[in-house]
Amino acid sequence: MNDQDFLAALEDCTLPPADFSHAAHIRAGFLYLRHGDFAEALGAMRRAIKTFAASIGKEGLYHETITVAFMTLINERMAADPSLSDWPAFAARNGDLFAGDILCRFYSRERLEDPLARRVFLLPDRAPQTSCPGTSYAAA
Repeated sequence: MNDQDFLAALEDCTLPPADFSHAAHIRAGFLYLRHGDFAEALGAMRRAIKTFAASIGKEGLYHETITVAFMTLINERMAADPSLSDWPAFAARNGDLFAGDILCRFYSRERLEDPLARRVFLLPDRAPQTSCPGTSYAAA
């Protein structure tokens, strides 16, 4: 599915739920950031996730801290290497974003499991780590 069709299916809630994986969340974030500034892209991503989750009866899945943290990481990577302007190139060069454990480098499990973290963005509670084996905080 091309980028335009992917975002359209996400936004109109016709994307099969099984197709909105962690990698698809990263793809959507990349596509929104490619076409807008950070605040606009974050707003679009937030709306898309919340609307999609509601359409499948899972309103409680949205997590503000995880969404903002991943959008920030994607934005940082895009700014660091502007030559990665298409999704396949970006995905190929940023495989660590898909592993699911990248947020444990900045957040403790307790911080991300705090109910407040679902509602508002919480700042990281760890100094950056290089790795966190056995931990996964992939976008829901």
